[in-house]
Amino acid sequence: MNPLRLLIVDDQALVRAGFRKLLESEDGLEVVGEAGDGVEAVAAARRLAPDVILMDIRMPRLDGIEATRQLATGGRPAVLILTTYDLDEYVFEALQAGASGFLLKDAPPDDLVAAVRTVARGDALLAPSVTRRLIAEFTSRRRPRAEAALPALSQRETEVLKLVARGMSNAEIAQALFLGEATVKTHVGSLLAKLQCRDRVQAVVRAYESGLVSPGRPDDG
Repeated sequence: MNPLRLLIVDDQALVRAGFRKLLESEDGLEVVGEAGDGVEAVAAARRLAPDVILMDIRMPRLDGIEATRQLATGGRPAVLILTTYDLDEYVFEALQAGASGFLLKDAPPDDLVAAVRTVARGDALLAPSVTRRLIAEFTSRRRPRAEAALPALSQRETEVLKLVARGMSNAEIAQALFLGEATVKTHVGSLLAKLQCRDRVQAVVRAYESGLVSPGRPDDG
């Protein structure tokens, strides 16, 4: 099996070097390039076609949010946002721009490796409790938008989406709805297709923006 191709984007050379050393020590991972800002990142991504981009947010010339937005078309790579703060207001904007998830820069090395493999698989809702808190924090400041209305979903797909938006895994959803895990996976795949979302993070953002779920309400039934 071919190794996962990675692009590291950060304006600090020492940070890039540290990530490269860590990731290249792992089987099945290959760092194919580095970039020091968003402009370089977009160009490198289009030239090197990585599977996953580790993207810093605050960079000169072009920040990680706009770089992610520019790459969020077609068969783009999965973007893993790296941030210093778990409630950085820019992280939510990055998720809206098309990022697949985020990770704190001070996370343990094993968590970084696991995160890379996770977003590469499309299972993008990283650190559910932190992600849920972040989305709740920033969607609470926004009213549902009419243009964010959801397409027609079945009753079961709607139930599954609500639980996905709460940060639950397929196994947890299966237990909550008394379904098989394979059945839940099928429902998730179906709702992602209907929502035209690449992954679970994008589905969560859509669920909050549409008003299907609201921050602070554990039961949206």
